Amino acid sequence: MNIPTEEKPVSVLLVEDDPGDVDLTKEALAASHLDVDLSVVVDGQEAMKYLRREGQYTNAAKPDLVLLDLNMPRKDGREVLHDIKNDPDLTTIPVVVLTTSDADEDVHRAYDLGANCYVTKPAGFEQYAHVVESVGNFWFVVVKLPGR
Repeated sequence: MNIPTEEKPVSVLLVEDDPGDVDLTKEALAASHLDVDLSVVVDGQEAMKYLRREGQYTNAAKPDLVLLDLNMPRKDGREVLHDIKNDPDLTTIPVVVLTTSDADEDVHRAYDLGANCYVTKPAGFEQYAHVVESVGNFWFVVVKLPGR
């Protein structure tokens, strides 16, 4: 299922510190045939600068979706999630937690902080690609997002 061609590409911010997972996500999105404009930042501090359009990100597009890892240096995903969901300018951006943790504590905490969904990263590329495509199809084909 593709996004109609008259629509602009969906803007996704990937907040991920693992270069391998960044590459996997890029490959999975490419394989999904979704029209996605992907931006990547490697930690929570950079994520908040991007979202608030500070410093080098003054011309950054407001993302339609954030894919957020939980365990990162400098500012972890839980703090980023808290900041996003408590900022009136950012709170409507859907945040998908995409992480290796399947701990119940992490799942509950993420939802308590306002995560829109929580996805545990599968190990193999095919499974990972399927998960990313499913997330993309849900958020960009099925769901009506603000401003789209």
